[in-house]
Amino acid sequence: MSLGLVSGVAALVLGCHATKPVAKTVAAPAVIATNKVEQPFFPVMAWNYAPNDPAVLKKLKECGLTVAGFVAPGTLDACEAAGLKAIVSDARTSGYDWTKVDDTIARSNVTSIVKETGKHPAVYGYYLRDEPGTGLFPGLAKLAALIHEMAPGKWAYVNGFPNYAENWQLQATNYNDYLEQLVNTVHPTTLSYDNYSIMDDGSLREVYWSNLEQMSAVAKKYHLPFWNIVLSVAHFNYREPTAADFKFQVYSSLAYGAKGIAYFTYFAPQVGNYRMAPLDQFGNETANWHNMQYVNLQIQKLAPTLLQLTSDEVYHFGSVPGGCKGPSTNSLVTGMGGQFLVGDFTHKDGTRYVMVVNKDLQKSIPCWPQFRTPPKRLQKVSPYGGELMAYEGEQIWLAPGAGVLLRVEK
Repeated sequence: MSLGLVSGVAALVLGCHATKPVAKTVAAPAVIATNKVEQPFFPVMAWNYAPNDPAVLKKLKECGLTVAGFVAPGTLDACEAAGLKAIVSDARTSGYDWTKVDDTIARSNVTSIVKETGKHPAVYGYYLRDEPGTGLFPGLAKLAALIHEMAPGKWAYVNGFPNYAENWQLQATNYNDYLEQLVNTVHPTTLSYDNYSIMDDGSLREVYWSNLEQMSAVAKKYHLPFWNIVLSVAHFNYREPTAADFKFQVYSSLAYGAKGIAYFTYFAPQVGNYRMAPLDQFGNETANWHNMQYVNLQIQKLAPTLLQLTSDEVYHFGSVPGGCKGPSTNSLVTGMGGQFLVGDFTHKDGTRYVMVVNKDLQKSIPCWPQFRTPPKRLQKVSPYGGELMAYEGEQIWLAPGAGVLLRVEK
């Protein structure tokens, strides 16, 4: 996750539970046949080790999260009962010296864990490694290939570095080289990275934008979904996230075409200056529990539409960050009055959408895009109900950091 100490904290959290006694499995409820239609699934994950505690998992679900990361095999029943998917963390997939993975041992381990958990409906994937350098990619590739072979459709979870990592950490000549090696060596089914850029002096680390550009470009090139892990806890010189910060990090990621969001972290680590995570060190909800819930519930209402969209182009109005661009000759939107980010999308049915994000984290602003071709009708996808509604009147105001998804009828 975060560079330096945070990686150590995460390693301790993930490493310790391998030898920790597994709590008693909670029995899954009896399955009753219903005609209920399953809702579209958009992954929103807490980047933490989640305990085998039904009450805690229920609160995760109430917070609008859909994936618990990471859990011991014995926690899967409780995740299913809470309505959560999960990424399994177990020494059989993560406990290796990645520079020298023994093929026979790896196959035996993956066979064992998949036999134990592979058919469990809560399993979303298996944790391998966080922030590896390229020297570890060959070893990770062996485990990923075994998981793809034995548990098709499950994610062999590897999370990549942000673009502000040093080349010695990446073990690559530059960040794009790092991403290319990750894709072509490990062959991930989903890309993931973390970027923490909301600083305690009130600024935004500018490479936040170039990282989204780089990751979305590689995702498009190789036809892979990508996740952004954003910041939900203050630590080091990162500020206490505000309601605007939560909306901004999520909506800017979605505008770039992200198909998954994760948060570091849901539980506040009991170390250093970590503070204002959704749950504090005493297990109490903070204001940020509600800030996270608010934006997560919006994601779930937008999910049926978001999951049908393909990103076409992303561009900025106002100041254009380094490594980014303004509208092209093919952009749907040609003008905006203010600091805005715009993502153009095509729906599976061929209709066009734009997501507009207010980049100002202090001020609300009216959002009225100027289109290259004036649309016959412009409708907003409600973040509260998911339905289409007229985009007019008070609907055009965007709160600080907020985004809006618009259907453009030509």
